[in-house]
Order: sequence, then structure tokens, then C-alpha cells
Amino acid sequence: MAEINITPRCVIVQGNFDVLHPGHIRLLSFARNCGDKLIVAVNTDQAMAVKSRINETHRLEMVSSLECVDEAFLTSESPQCIVEKYKPYAIVKGKEFESRHNLELEMLNQYGGKLIFGSGEYETIAEQYIRKANNLTHNFDYSEAAAFAHRHNITHSKLRNVMSQTQALKVIVIGEVIVDEYVQGTAVGMSQEDPTIVMTPNKTEKFLGGAAITAGHIKALGARTVSLFSVVGNDNTGTYVKENINLYNLDANLFTDTTRPTPLKTRYRASSKTLLRVNQVRQHKISKELQTEILQQLKTATLDADLLVFSDFNYGVLPQSFVESIAKLCKENNVKIVADSQTSSQVGDISRYHDMDLITPTEREVRVALNNPDDGLVILADKLATCSNPRNLVITLGEEGIFIHIPNRKTGGWENDRLPALNSNAIDPAGAGDCFLAASSLALVAGASSWEAFYLGSLAAACQVSSLGNVPLSIDVFEKAISESFH
Repeated sequence: MAEINITPRCVIVQGNFDVLHPGHIRLLSFARNCGDKLIVAVNTDQAMAVKSRINETHRLEMVSSLECVDEAFLTSESPQCIVEKYKPYAIVKGKEFESRHNLELEMLNQYGGKLIFGSGEYETIAEQYIRKANNLTHNFDYSEAAAFAHRHNITHSKLRNVMSQTQALKVIVIGEVIVDEYVQGTAVGMSQEDPTIVMTPNKTEKFLGGAAITAGHIKALGARTVSLFSVVGNDNTGTYVKENINLYNLDANLFTDTTRPTPLKTRYRASSKTLLRVNQVRQHKISKELQTEILQQLKTATLDADLLVFSDFNYGVLPQSFVESIAKLCKENNVKIVADSQTSSQVGDISRYHDMDLITPTEREVRVALNNPDDGLVILADKLATCSNPRNLVITLGEEGIFIHIPNRKTGGWENDRLPALNSNAIDPAGAGDCFLAASSLALVAGASSWEAFYLGSLAAACQVSSLGNVPLSIDVFEKAISESFH
């Protein structure tokens, strides 16, 4: 092993870095800010307690490629030996180690070294810390997807078979239908009377969103039938939903609640930027009588369904007792269940969806649900898994891609991996999560492994963000992306 030059304020981080994910990058960025120089000790394959999916050479290369890392080396030595040998200014470990016994602390105390705990800021975008070898001219970057496919034995023929199996599936989607309105215009400048951006509208477009677009994606990606259950208001927006829902080829079951408006979200855009979003919504829960009416129809619908999707935007369509009644109905009829509960301008709680086959929250949604701003991604995911007991958990990270957490119910352990965002030039991020959920859920029910399902979900999301407006993804575009990812 090469001799490492230790400076007075050198910081050392030691770990496996089996699959380098945003949580690692945030920790290392935090560690670099704690001193003058960051050195990373990467455990060798032999030193790891579990078998590595990526060999030590490649793990070292990935860590070394980060802007925040000054030096990195392979080691088979214990943390205590590393401290004794190099006497760093500080050792940095994740927040999850703060309540544990840390063997290197005694050695650090002998010479006044520090043991610092922190997981970094979750708002950090990992991409900015990675040294780029070159600029890609194509929007899609399949390089890390290819490595992911190799790790998990994913082949084009397996994915083609999964896609063919989805054509027999019957799916139910329940949640809020939202109308997304885009007012596209030209930014004129600043008002002289007050500090307000002035724009001239040129074009207005409307799209069916919320649970409707989730159902639309599922149908467009090949499901045999998709039944949508939702609630609309007695208003012009509700009329628009009823008049246009057939465009998505759905079996629509729309119930009217005169006490609440149909959710309408208007985005004012200039060029490719959204200047303002106005939400016309009401968040009180639907009545017990309406819940009973919907549940009666679901009793029939779930008899021959394969999958039920909770598409929850937290505007009151899915109260907790109603969710539990629907979940019980699905389990009685062997229907797979997945859930997405959004926290944006409103506050949701993904942890209330128990025993799902898949949940797909954003990182912020997990932190809000657990009231946890501190922990790194791995511990955060494990705490949510412990709380809600999903079979699969994917934390979506926007520009950073996805973090996959698969609990092992027999051993109490887990498997983690990540996929970066595959489209480097998203035109409109709206709908990426909906599309990911749609493709991943279909694939899981069609017999795909979790890794295959999330690979397909990532490809679908990358395709979706290539155009303005959240509209059902073309199956031809999706299948082309699948093929290209193996070339």
C-alpha cells in the first residue's frame, strides 16, 4: 500500500462503498468540509463482512473520481489500525454510528483527534461532485445502467418477456385526479410599480394528472385493463375530467363530491422555466358515505384484479381507515398493492401505507414522514422499512436518480443499490415519479425481479421527462429506450 501523506487537518473516512450512491457522496462532501484534506480508506474485498457486488479496484476508482476526495487507498486494516498508523485530525462517520460503540475513539483520544458524525445535506446534488470524463452529446447516458444490468444479470430478452407478460394484467388505480394547466408565455420584464415579473401568455394547455396520469401510464405501457377510481367536484374542472378521461383508455369510476373542487394546478411558464404555480384544491376528507360507496364497487373490481395502485396526493380521497379497508380487500383477493403518497405543497405520510409490495417516496417525503433530517440514505430507508414493512422501497432523488432498498424479512438485513437519472436534459420533470411507479409496478406483477423492475422504471422516467406535460408514455418510445440501453 502506498504511503499516505497526512496533513495537520487531514480527515479520514473508511468504508466499503460497495455501490456508490448519493448518501456516500454527501457523507464524503461533509467530511471534506471538516478539514483541509480528505482521504478515503476503501475496504478490500477480503476485509468486507459481506460479498461485494463490485470488485475492490472499481470501488476505489469510483471513490477516487469524486471531486471532494483528495486521496483514496485500499486497506484490509481495522479502523483502530488506521487511526494508530496515520493519526488523522478527524475520523468522520455517518450519523447512525453516533449511538454505537466506536472502537477507534480511544485511540483518537490519546492524541486529541476528533470523531465527527454527520451524513451531509440532503439537498446536495451528487452529480456536481463527480469528475466528468467528457460531455455526452446524447441526453441519455446508459453507462451506469449497463453496470447495474451486469450486476443483477438483467438481459434484453428477460425484459422483453416481462413486457409481454404485462399485456395480461388487470390494474386498479385509486386516488386524486388533478388537472394540470400550463400557461406558456413570454417574460416581458419587471413591473415598475412593484417587484413582480410580468409575462404575456401565448398558449394554454391542460393535461389530466394525479391518479389519472398514473393510470394512463399503466394503460399505455401495456396493461390489459385499467380501472380508475377517483372523486371530482361539481365544477368546470370536473366536467373537463369527465369529458377527457376516455383519452387515456381507462375504465373510469368517477364519484362526485359537491363539497370539494376538482384539484386544478396552474403553472405559469416562460421559456423552459416555471415562474409560478397556483393550486386550487381543498384537503378535507371525503365522507364516510362516499367511502362506503366506492368500497362496494371495489369489492367487485378486486375479484379478478392483479394490481392496485394507491396514487395519493393527500387531498382527502384516501383517509387512513379507507386505505386499510382497501388493503384488506386486496389481500383477501391476492391483489398486489403499491403506493405513492406525495408531499409537495401539501403534507403526506408514506409511512401509513403498511405491507405494500412497493412504495416510491421522494427523499423529502421519507424525511417528513419520519421527522428525520439527519440520517443518511441507508439508515433512513431502513427506518422507513421497519416502520411500514414494504417488500420493496425506492427513494426517488430527482436529478440524482433512485436509491433502492430491499429488506430481507428472514435475516433482518437488506440489499441496496442505486441508478442515476438516465436523462441528463429533462425538459419537464413533472410525471417522472408517476412513470417510474407505473413501469416498476407492472414489471413486478409480471414476474420481474426487483432489479429488473426498477431498471425498467428508470428508463420509463427518463423517457417521460423528455417532453413538456405529463401525458401517457408511448410504448414505442419506451421499447426503443430498452433496446438502446443494451447497445
